[in-house]
Amino acid sequence: MQTHGSGYLRLAALGDSTTFGIGDPVPGGWRGWARLLAEALGTSYDVSFCNLAVSGATVLDVHREQLADAVDHAPDIASLIVGVNDTMRSTWDPARLRAELMECAEALHDAGALLVTARFHDHGAVFGLPGVLRRPLWARIEVVNAVYDEVHATYGGIRIDLASRPEVTTRAFWSVDRLHPSELGHRAMAHLYGGLLRREGLDFELPSLLAEGGIAPSWRRDLAWLVTEGAPWMQRRARDLGPWAVRLALQH
Repeated sequence: MQTHGSGYLRLAALGDSTTFGIGDPVPGGWRGWARLLAEALGTSYDVSFCNLAVSGATVLDVHREQLADAVDHAPDIASLIVGVNDTMRSTWDPARLRAELMECAEALHDAGALLVTARFHDHGAVFGLPGVLRRPLWARIEVVNAVYDEVHATYGGIRIDLASRPEVTTRAFWSVDRLHPSELGHRAMAHLYGGLLRREGLDFELPSLLAEGGIAPSWRRDLAWLVTEGAPWMQRRARDLGPWAVRLALQH
């Protein structure tokens, strides 16, 4: 990993709502694991942080709308964590997903960035979906994971396997919707990635695992989030995947 001068780091974050920071509210918006990691790197380096992630983004969105700006940022480190939204769409296309993810990884690698990626866990199990929906959703996630395996084998970098992390199965890791990490979940991700970056030779204080600086959860805030964001999201996914779910139910 090459840096632009002593003590200077450029970090670009590409992806969806998790990298955007949803689940970790702070005054004025969202924070999330990527910003926590950038702030930790900032204890030792002059960090230029560009978070391009957008809630709801698919691999196609990242390829079309985030990649060029990320490359223009000339990142030393670039996170590419996206694909779960693709598994929940009727437009699911594994071949296109692979092609676009590989193109994103290649472009970021060729720009000189150390890639930061992930392997995903069984979202349906955490969310509590019935088996008839959970199993095919997990099969799609495993397709995405296989592409990330190829990305890692081809371009290297650092990654975490969320399916192997025991904290991912705990309630404290998740926000009220069980789709996005809580502050503690975001901190756990930032801490894990920070440890891997230290193994790459960077020297900085790891992100704290203790809640700090965020807005404390409350049942009123959680209810408001579910009404304004969670329920509409579920309605959109139900309209999109409803016919698919019905076919699966009839086949079992």
